[in-house]
Amino acid sequence: MPKLISFDPYRTLGMHGVRYIKPERMYDHLDEILAADWLLFPAYWQVNVLVHALGKRIFPSPASYYLGHDKVEQTRAFRALIDAHLPATEILASTQANLELLESRIGYPMVLKEIRSARGQGVALVEERSALEALAAEREVLYAQPRLPIDRDLRIVLVGSEIIAAYWRVSPLGDFRSNVSVGGEVRYDPVPEAALALVKRLARASGIDHGGFDVAMLNGHPILFEFNRLFGHQGIEGAIQRIGDAIERYLAVHDDVRARLDLAQREASNDAFDESESA
Repeated sequence: MPKLISFDPYRTLGMHGVRYIKPERMYDHLDEILAADWLLFPAYWQVNVLVHALGKRIFPSPASYYLGHDKVEQTRAFRALIDAHLPATEILASTQANLELLESRIGYPMVLKEIRSARGQGVALVEERSALEALAAEREVLYAQPRLPIDRDLRIVLVGSEIIAAYWRVSPLGDFRSNVSVGGEVRYDPVPEAALALVKRLARASGIDHGGFDVAMLNGHPILFEFNRLFGHQGIEGAIQRIGDAIERYLAVHDDVRARLDLAQREASNDAFDESESA
């Protein structure tokens, strides 16, 4: 059985044989950390230490952490991969001149988002100049998108390389947001295959292996709003066990691949040694 250390017990409740260490106690347990096969759900501030200083494997992947950290970096990366599946997005410094640009490029109503927010927080519907100016005064970066003509979106949950859940979230009356945390209604109507295929393709191309992806369907075309590295479990039946099982399957596959690569490298090294000896 692999040696597993978790820095977030809530996220690994459905897994077996996991040793929990508080993130702030990391330096007290370096020997254990160095001996572990996998480090699970470290805090963001730990990632560079664990991956780049200690050379350890982490789950979720570094890509999941770096791309999930803020919407600006995420959007810039996704533009290179799935630009046709992103809403029109403006990322501008919060200046008076750029307010004019937002009005001309996006117009009203527009949606302004804080670059580090989740669960529907830090998201505002802006319908006039005075509201735009008020929000701009509070933010250094303006991250803006048009309001799409929808009343629901999809939450697609990826763990490892599997989509373990996908469901609709319907906006509550009087609110443009569909997040379950702000009253969105979960529905298990059929999910378009195009949305699932988009998430699978993006995850494979970017190296994301854990996240909740928010996707809208616009005239049959999937539009990705964002992904969150950490996601709520509402809407996922049997969430704890299903997530734990999916993580264990994913780690096992990666351990098997690593073992085969190590064997191939040893065999190649032995062949090279034999050839040098015979020469």
